[in-house]
Amino acid sequence: MTRLLDNWLTSYVKYASVTEAPKRMHFWAGVTAIAGALRRKIWIDMKRYQVLCNFYTAFVAPPGIVAKSTTADISMNLLKQVPGVKFGPDIITWPALATAFAASSESFQLDGDWYPMSAMTLVASELGNLINPQDRDMVNLYINLWDGRKALEKVTKMSGCDTIEAPWINMIACTTPNWITDNIPKAMIGGGLASRLLIVYADAKDKYVPFVDEVVSSDDALLEKQLVHDLEHMSVNLAGPIHFTPEARDWERKRYRAFWEATISQSSSSTVDGYAARKQTHLFKTAMILSVARNDSLVIELQDLALAEAMLTDIEPDIDRVFSGVGRSDDSLHTERFVEFIKRRGRVKYEEAYKQVHMYFPDPKVFEAILAGVMKAGILRLDHHPDGYYLVSGDRPRLQVVPPPPAAAPPPKVGVDTEFKEG
Repeated sequence: MTRLLDNWLTSYVKYASVTEAPKRMHFWAGVTAIAGALRRKIWIDMKRYQVLCNFYTAFVAPPGIVAKSTTADISMNLLKQVPGVKFGPDIITWPALATAFAASSESFQLDGDWYPMSAMTLVASELGNLINPQDRDMVNLYINLWDGRKALEKVTKMSGCDTIEAPWINMIACTTPNWITDNIPKAMIGGGLASRLLIVYADAKDKYVPFVDEVVSSDDALLEKQLVHDLEHMSVNLAGPIHFTPEARDWERKRYRAFWEATISQSSSSTVDGYAARKQTHLFKTAMILSVARNDSLVIELQDLALAEAMLTDIEPDIDRVFSGVGRSDDSLHTERFVEFIKRRGRVKYEEAYKQVHMYFPDPKVFEAILAGVMKAGILRLDHHPDGYYLVSGDRPRLQVVPPPPAAAPPPKVGVDTEFKEG
C-alpha cells in the first residue's frame, strides 16, 4: 500500500472547506483524524517519558454559527472507514469506558517485538457527554491519559480491579462558551484538564454557503477515497519512535527559551500560564501529525515545528476569551453578553436593548447602573437620534462621510501562516 496524496492535511482541508466553518477548524479536525488512525503506534521518546500523538480537541462557538458538529463529523466519518480504528461510547461513565477499552485491546509488532495498546477515539456533539467536570476521578483519568500513562488501574465494586494496559484516548467534541462558563469550576483552570484541551474557537462564519452541494468539486468522491486510503496506510504502516532533525532541535531550543522568557515577564492569566506549561507538548504532538501527513519518514523537520507553532499561536488568543467567564458573577456575565449583543448589531435602540436583558436585570435601576459603568469605560455610548436613543459600540467611529472602498489587497501567499487559517 502506497500513499496517493502529497500531503494528507492539505488535501483534507480542501475537501472539508466547502462548509462555512473556518479553515483552522478543518485543520484541527484533520489533525485529530490522523491521530485517531495512528493510535498509540508512534511516539517521541524523551527517555524519562513519551509524548503520544493524541488530542483533546474542543470546538467552541455560539450555537448555530459554524456547524461545529458537522465540521467534526467530516473528519470522523473518514476515520470510521479505516479498519481497526476503535471508537468509544458517546456518553462516558467508568463502566462504559472500561468495556470500550477491553474491546479496543490489541497489539502491534515493531522490530520483532509485540506492543499492547488499548486505543480509541471519542466523538461527541456535546463536550459534556464526555467530560463531567464535577467527577474528579474522570478528570484525573483524562489528564493521565493525555500525559501518556502506561497503564491504568481502577477498583470498582462490581468487578474488583480493572487494569488497562497502554490506554490511549483521542477526542473531538463541541461545546459553547456558555457551557464552559456554567460547568467548568475555577479550580480546573490553569494546570488541570483545561490546559490539555486544544480550544478552537469561532464566533463568525468563514463564508456564506447556502447550498454546500453547489460548491463541492467534481472530484469529491475520488478525493474522499484517497483520504481514507492514506489514513489506512498510516494506520497499517507507521509504528515506532519519531525523531527530530538537528535543524528542528536547534530551532526548538531557541523558540523554547524565547517563549518562556516572554511568558514569565508578561503573563498574568492563570489560564494562559497553565496552557504555557503544556505548550511544548502541544507543539510536539502537532508536529508529529504534520510530519506523518507528509510522508512515512517518522522524522520531524523544521517545517513541521514551524507550522505547528503557527497553528497553535493562531488559536491561543481565544483561550482566555473562552474561559473568561469561569468563576465570575452572574451580573458580570450577563453584562458581557449584553455588550456583545450591541457590538454584533452595531447599534440598538435603547428600549429594544433593555428588552433583551430584562429577565436578567428586572430592576431598571440595576440595568442603568451597569450601563453607566460600561459607558464610562468607553465600551458603549448612547447616541441621540430624531426617533430616540441608540446604544452603539464605543469603539465604533461615528459615520459622517462614507469614503470610497479601498482597492482590494492582494491575497496572501500560501505558506506557514496562511495555508490552514481563515480566508
